Amino acid sequence: MSTAILTGQPVPGSPLEGDLRSLGFDVRVATDAGDAETLLAGVPAGQRVAIVDARFVGHPHALRLGLTDPRFPVAAVPGAVTAQPEARQALTRALAREHSARTSGVGVPTLTGGLAERLTEALDADGIPVHRPELGALVAAVPSDPQARNEARQAVSAVDDEAVRLRSAVKARDGFFTTHFISPYSRYIARWCARRGLTPNQVTTASLVTALIAAGCAATGTRTGFVAAGVLLIVSFVLDCTDGQLARYSLQYSTLGAWLDATFDRAKEYAYYAGLALGAARGGDDVWALALGAMVLQTCRHVVDFAFNEANHDATANTSPTAALSDRLDSVGWTVWARRMIVLPIGERWAMIAVLTAATTPRITFYALLIGCAFAATYTTAGRVLRSLTRKARRTDRAARALADLADSGPLVDLLLRAVRGARRGQAAVIALAGGVLVVASALVWGAGWGTVLCALAYTVTSAIAVARPLKGALDWLVPPVFRAAEYGTVLVLAAESGVNGVLPAAFGLVAAVAYHHYDTVYRIRGDAGAPPHWLVRAVGGHEGRTLLVTVLAALLTAAQFKVALTALAGYVALVVLAESIRFWVTAHKSGAPAVHDEGEPA
Repeated sequence: MSTAILTGQPVPGSPLEGDLRSLGFDVRVATDAGDAETLLAGVPAGQRVAIVDARFVGHPHALRLGLTDPRFPVAAVPGAVTAQPEARQALTRALAREHSARTSGVGVPTLTGGLAERLTEALDADGIPVHRPELGALVAAVPSDPQARNEARQAVSAVDDEAVRLRSAVKARDGFFTTHFISPYSRYIARWCARRGLTPNQVTTASLVTALIAAGCAATGTRTGFVAAGVLLIVSFVLDCTDGQLARYSLQYSTLGAWLDATFDRAKEYAYYAGLALGAARGGDDVWALALGAMVLQTCRHVVDFAFNEANHDATANTSPTAALSDRLDSVGWTVWARRMIVLPIGERWAMIAVLTAATTPRITFYALLIGCAFAATYTTAGRVLRSLTRKARRTDRAARALADLADSGPLVDLLLRAVRGARRGQAAVIALAGGVLVVASALVWGAGWGTVLCALAYTVTSAIAVARPLKGALDWLVPPVFRAAEYGTVLVLAAESGVNGVLPAAFGLVAAVAYHHYDTVYRIRGDAGAPPHWLVRAVGGHEGRTLLVTVLAALLTAAQFKVALTALAGYVALVVLAESIRFWVTAHKSGAPAVHDEGEPA
């Protein structure tokens, strides 16, 4: 329950009290600042409080946006201001000053309304961030006379509140397929869910279950199963869009919900890859290497996105001719959609996978996926390298720390850092790339041999040299994706060259478990929750420790034993990482951590 304190004389016939009650507020009336202060003191500490001018005229959704969004401790629209429990003290101080000034007669005129506006100004003056939502066509006003009130009411009647709410439920920036083929009707599914009390997390879970059933259908290896899998994958994507639209429609944002949404997207897609590979195997076609390659490529694409964005999150002087050209292209209508489609975002990617699954074979599906993702990765990475080389950005300590966390350096790098600290000369990305190419190339050339182990040791040394200094260089954001490609690529090559059935599926499980750990790191950083604890990184070996361990196991063991070892390693990493991740996110949710929601480009 939340409490709304109406200040001033209520206007007869105004729907304001009813609107506030429909938003979950217990409404109380205060005639002046003194009454408001008394009422505020009586509200339980764990409740949200809103101060609303009794003369307010506006749309219910304007009040919803201004007073119920859980992401912001303090928010305001004209005539109303709200504070969540963590910001109650600041609101109380501002209200106490207002009351004191009024009773002393210094600086405050006779108060018949406007208290909410003055409190908002006082919070601003105190340096408290006040969120002011974009209302667009929605009306939120405090008329000063009957004529102005009548005009405001007419303005309210002229705008369909529900239509605006439905439009705003759709993500502002999305892919072509999602915008034109999913959102036109998924927003209505979101409204249907909201009216029946369903939560975004329930819809997210339904999307996961549907995708897992789709993967199971693909695993049957029959044409009927493949067709059903393609249809269900699209249904899962519709539900995936619906959960975010439901969150925006009803403002049901949460830390746990953002994590579930992001994590389940990856789990759905990679489980579907495994289902396709199993289905192909039933038909006598082994495509596990293609499935693992698709997962490696897709994960590395995401790490490029995450690392680049984190490196430039708060960089100063962050401009370049390349970025200016990109902005100019975005002003030309057709190029916007072309550039969004060319990167093969989740909507286009899943639509392609679904159609190809139903109409062709798993092998063709994976070939198309690998070609499309490779082209998209080349396009986006090249553009970002050009931006980085031409912009004169100064990166902050926060960005360097985020890149270091994304690097996932383990205990071996920690041991070497003292010896190599200060030894780095030149670009960290070049050093990391040299080590990564060395270890993957050695696996390709020598396979499971001690030469590969020696190259893995060299990779460990170059990894330490690459992160020996803060990652603030122009291309240092490339270090984490290079590490991901080196580790995953080594596992893929060694598993593919083993020649024993079951090794590639075991390698798929290992890379999936490690990739989850890397995605979890990203989502914690995005939510300003910090990186995973260092004990977890040490417990799972860091990227260099796992790479070295896999090469040693391949050299020491027979192919059959190597399969068992990879399976055991995958199980261990999955158990440790999942247990800590679930503990962290559930604890964060229960502790009332700030709600988050991703409005960025589709992944």
